[in-house]
Amino acid sequence: MVKKYFEHVGSFLRPEALQNARSAFEAGNLSAEDLKSVEDIAIKDLVDKQIAAGLEKVTDGEFRRAYWHLDFFWGFQGIDHIQAPSGYQFHGEETKADSALIAGKISGENHPFVAAYRFLKEYVDSLNTTVEAKYTIPAPAQFYFELIRDEEHVAKLNDIYPDFGELREDLKNAYLQVISDLVDAGLKTLQVDDCTWGVLVDDNFLTAWGHPQGKTKLDVRSELAELFLTLNNDVYQNVPEGLLVNTHVCRGNFHSTWASSGGYDPIAKELFADEEAKTYFLEFDTERSGGFEPLKAFKDPEKVAVLGLITSKFPELEDKEQLVSRIKEASQYLPLDQLWLSTQCGFASTEEGNILTEEDQWRKLALVKEVIDQVWS
Repeated sequence: MVKKYFEHVGSFLRPEALQNARSAFEAGNLSAEDLKSVEDIAIKDLVDKQIAAGLEKVTDGEFRRAYWHLDFFWGFQGIDHIQAPSGYQFHGEETKADSALIAGKISGENHPFVAAYRFLKEYVDSLNTTVEAKYTIPAPAQFYFELIRDEEHVAKLNDIYPDFGELREDLKNAYLQVISDLVDAGLKTLQVDDCTWGVLVDDNFLTAWGHPQGKTKLDVRSELAELFLTLNNDVYQNVPEGLLVNTHVCRGNFHSTWASSGGYDPIAKELFADEEAKTYFLEFDTERSGGFEPLKAFKDPEKVAVLGLITSKFPELEDKEQLVSRIKEASQYLPLDQLWLSTQCGFASTEEGNILTEEDQWRKLALVKEVIDQVWS
């Protein structure tokens, strides 16, 4: 059985000093070196607070990023930072229009996230605790999904990679290069964040995607599920020995809004049985995520489903006994020793953050720990 830890999904609200520094940098009023100094201070303070809260695996809060995923894509060789015609569409809101566009062959050497992780690891180690520094990156399938975001992206991708097999190989090797460099820097737990599965359960997306091709939504879901599974497992099955690969599945988390809806049922086999991850951080905070029945698809007793029952989107605290009751309900489909608890997502998947305060986010994590202590004591 994979050992379970009190850990947060990843991102935290950016403190005011960091927000101001990033704004000054973007306006040309602060150097990159001075911005890094502000980030360093903020990350050290965040690590201290995570440890004080009892977290056993800590992150840098994604404080050096504007987005949970795009900054990682921009770090690859062969990828340009561009402005798309529009941002991502969320429920009632639209993000900024940043995107990643292919410009040449993809490779992963000298990725800036390696230095970012090294800083986190060295500071955590300097504290002489048993706490581990984990790191989060977006999934290979998420990278591919960005590269086919619209007609411009698809045309550019086909121009650079007319052979999909070559693209698949380069994408795999680029990820494995970065992961190998992270492991060399001391990484033991890699969390791979992935919204592609959250998209595949949404019938509205599938209908829109499949109509121009004359395909049903079931056809599209089946084809994309197999493709995303293949791209992810190309990497997960080839990481350095001893690295724990976890995943987090989300339906969108921007400024307290969401992007897609639907239960895990249609993709449960591919995601829970066939994907080579060990711990699954799963969104279960609203009815948009469906019921717990799909957890039956977990066949490997070494896998753990982390129930994201506590929302990171709003400040109101969930009722503790209702949480305990929902965990008991989930245990009808997967044994309690394969279940765990967390928030459904991070508090700031983008630098804008969700609509709650820093105090609220620590109250949320305190509630997670209280319920863990009560249920799994």
